[in-house]
Amino acid sequence: MIDQHLQQMLLTNKQKFMIPASLVATVNVTNSLDHAFLVLTKDRYAKIVVIDNDNRYRGLISLAMITDRLLDTRRIAVNRLQQFVVGDVMQTDAPTITDPFDVEENLHLLIDQSFLTVVDDKQHFRGIVTRRELLKAVNYTVHNFDHFYQIQDK
Repeated sequence: MIDQHLQQMLLTNKQKFMIPASLVATVNVTNSLDHAFLVLTKDRYAKIVVIDNDNRYRGLISLAMITDRLLDTRRIAVNRLQQFVVGDVMQTDAPTITDPFDVEENLHLLIDQSFLTVVDDKQHFRGIVTRRELLKAVNYTVHNFDHFYQIQDK
């Protein structure tokens, strides 16, 4: 469990923790792989959120997932980009969260993920929490803790 004083400092700028869905690049589960490839390449993201027509979270997709589907025995079959849709290759087992401000859970999950998808109780996509933003909070806390609290040895 995180100490309450550390938790309080980590949450100092909690409004920056979650990037709202309206600002996050997404693709639809029914989009072709060439569309997803273009979005990933143009926006320079490693991985993006996949949603359905009702704005429900369905998974994640990356360039590596697309490339893996296009691999032939000796080459990459680029002509296959239009033969598949995002739903054919996306990752569906990535963790999601409902509380963007649960610092302890988010820290634990962000060890292996660059961002966490935030959903509501009906799986509607609400935004993402990035490792970068949480690390900014950690950085602020470790550099300013002694300005707010006096530390005594036990």
